[in-house]
Amino acid sequence: MPDEQTVIKFFDSVNRRDLEEMGNLLTESAEFYFPKAQPLIGKKPVLRFFNILFRQYPQLSFGIQSVIIQGSRAAVHWKNRGANRRNEPYENEGVTILEFAGGRISFISDFFKDTEKFY
Repeated sequence: MPDEQTVIKFFDSVNRRDLEEMGNLLTESAEFYFPKAQPLIGKKPVLRFFNILFRQYPQLSFGIQSVIIQGSRAAVHWKNRGANRRNEPYENEGVTILEFAGGRISFISDFFKDTEKFY
């Protein structure tokens, strides 16, 4: 069963670029679905994705707007802002769906407004 503190902890670890902490929050078989990308299955591919994201966007932080928890799922409305590695400003808004198993995140799916700037 998810709790809001675990959700906040996950987004805080993203903001700190703390891959170790993120890994501690994921199941070994975690799945990540990101717009316009192939599904990532397994903790290592998910962490590799975030490592690449952090290099592409060295300045990027997420602010949680709201969290809705229902059963083993959480929906997180967020806004982010920062800059890419060319120091071009970036901001977006979206929702991340998280599913939990055994107190850890087993599924992540992102939905956001502007997918064109990412590619």
